[in-house]
Amino acid sequence: MKLSVLIIVCALFFNIEVRCEKKPNVIFIVIDDMNDWISLLNSDSPIKTPNLERLAGKGMLFTNAYCPSPACNPSRVSVLTGLRPSSSGVYGNNSDWRKALPKRKTIFQKFIDHGYKVKGAGKIFHHKLNGAFHDKDSFDEFQHMSKQDHPKQKLNNAPEYGSIRTDWGRFPNNEKDSIDYKTIDYCVEVIKENKGKNKKPLFLACGIYRPHSPFYAPQKFHEMVGNVELPIRKKNDLDDLPFGARNLMKSTRWFWNGMDKLDSKIPGSYQSFINSYAACCVFADQQVGRLLDAVEENLPTNETIIILWSDHGFHLGEKNHIEKFMLWEKTTHVPFVFVAPGITKPGSKCSVPIDLTVLYPTILDVCSIEADEPCDNVSIKKLLKGEANNWNRPAIMTYLKGNHAVRNNRWRYIRYSDGSEELYDHHEDKNEWNNVADVSKNAKIIKSMSQWLPAKEKEQISNLRR
Repeated sequence: MKLSVLIIVCALFFNIEVRCEKKPNVIFIVIDDMNDWISLLNSDSPIKTPNLERLAGKGMLFTNAYCPSPACNPSRVSVLTGLRPSSSGVYGNNSDWRKALPKRKTIFQKFIDHGYKVKGAGKIFHHKLNGAFHDKDSFDEFQHMSKQDHPKQKLNNAPEYGSIRTDWGRFPNNEKDSIDYKTIDYCVEVIKENKGKNKKPLFLACGIYRPHSPFYAPQKFHEMVGNVELPIRKKNDLDDLPFGARNLMKSTRWFWNGMDKLDSKIPGSYQSFINSYAACCVFADQQVGRLLDAVEENLPTNETIIILWSDHGFHLGEKNHIEKFMLWEKTTHVPFVFVAPGITKPGSKCSVPIDLTVLYPTILDVCSIEADEPCDNVSIKKLLKGEANNWNRPAIMTYLKGNHAVRNNRWRYIRYSDGSEELYDHHEDKNEWNNVADVSKNAKIIKSMSQWLPAKEKEQISNLRR
């Protein structure tokens, strides 16, 4: 009798504990096109990001985090569904991701299912076709990214170079007219509304558009960065690239070639372009700061998870390349910060290479939500705790079907759809200037790394049309 009573009491106590356990709020920040040339990841960088560093001081900074794909749509879909492009068939910016994954629940839907109020604003899904890629079932409430205003004439004085989006300079005059300022305004109000007791737990997704092109930032941010040193470039850097790399570059070659011509015609154009990218990064950092202020003032620190990541990197002339859409370090290495009270140690760092397909299973794991659908990667909760021993998974990246990169602590291996290869030794060659794939002694390294390439690849899904 006594034993039965004890069992009942213990069971009741356990249930009370579970019911009373508070679900943490989640602040989920994604930045567009921010590469690794920022002070968060490189203390010598001229592009200072104090608010990103402020956030990293609250939790764990991953110094070797990589995007799943160096393009907006496949990268974001991969992170938000936990499936790689090779599993989904979502390889390009026009791929109809919901047609590819009609029943797959996004990370937001998982939280809605578990009693969260899920709200968002800005660029979360790909912004093309006036929001056609947005998934309305993923949010209880969402404020779409405001329309991009443009000056009456291109600020770079180069109407022949690219499109209206291939522009940069000081714009708009009033910071409050910027896309991201309006996004943060909305997010701040949502956070304030969630202050107090007896509120449903909040999952807030905040999408910051800058430094995506056009590289527009208000005057004061240009003043903050001044003249930024130009990226380091090597003459004849493309000489050792295989056919697969050259073929993949075809569609974006105009960007660097056009910049080279423009800089000859209007000296200082390239410098102005770089300055404007830097100003956009500093502007984005300040918007993160505004959001952090609101979080600190209104949400309990020990009950709020904060995650920040960039969808991919960006080349600024390195390897004669401007844009993303390639599988090198600069296009794929991204900022990634994870703040999980009680799990991450403030100011901690993890140097293990990971790709952001870990986010889906990890957020569920940290918030004690079951991942009832298979994912292409695993939770990194152990890494968040500082337990990096025995971690042997590399980061894997894909751009278009058949093109993949594998990154471990030392090497980056790239194999293209035609079978051609690149291999870079990051202990000796951080700029990836010397392709050593053809060096015979590296055959074992290539064999080992190639084992991580996707064994099966889905065909590319058709493009979304509107």
